[in-house]
Amino acid sequence: SAIISSVIFVITLILVRVLFVIYCSSRPMSRRAQKPVSTLIILGSGGHTAEMLDLLAVLQKDRFYPRFYIAAATDNMSLQKAELLENSLAAENGTPITNAGKFMKIYRSREVGQSYITSIWTTLVAMLHALWLMIKIRPEVILCNGPGTCIPICAIAFVFKVLGIRWSSIFYVESIARVRRLSLSGLLLYKLRIADQLFVQWPRLQQQYPRAIYVGRLM
Repeated sequence: SAIISSVIFVITLILVRVLFVIYCSSRPMSRRAQKPVSTLIILGSGGHTAEMLDLLAVLQKDRFYPRFYIAAATDNMSLQKAELLENSLAAENGTPITNAGKFMKIYRSREVGQSYITSIWTTLVAMLHALWLMIKIRPEVILCNGPGTCIPICAIAFVFKVLGIRWSSIFYVESIARVRRLSLSGLLLYKLRIADQLFVQWPRLQQQYPRAIYVGRLM
């Protein structure tokens, strides 16, 4: 019937668009003439935040700007550390502190020890919150390195690519602590081909996940 044909046509278009996005995402990011790119940085707690801040210390600050930081709503320390970093950068450059990075929080999909049944609701809330944040920020680049907080945001960013709303390049840096296998977040982004580029710090990981990029120790 006409309805079935229309459904098949739409599904085919979506699949073609998804394959196109995956193909384009695997290519190097285009080198635009030193134009700054708005950058969303997703922070985890503890070691994840420490590693991300170490990575940001060597980042070309004038290339990745403005910078937006997101951490889980229950994480009380990560944004404070990021704010200290941005304030120190502002002081070094002689720019007003008020122009330092923007800091936001997001609901977590699942807390440690939370049951899977109740996490269905919290995951839905996290996805809706991630959608609102992505509409508000509309970043050109997303940097993340392991926390589960990144999954809803990266998933929304991928959907935005497929729908042609916004193209956000997703760069995932696996933690130095991951020697034998990817973290759950890294595995999801790798298997679903959501991340444009996934970096690992151990050669064994690159051998096990050939699409990953081995960069050596970054921290």
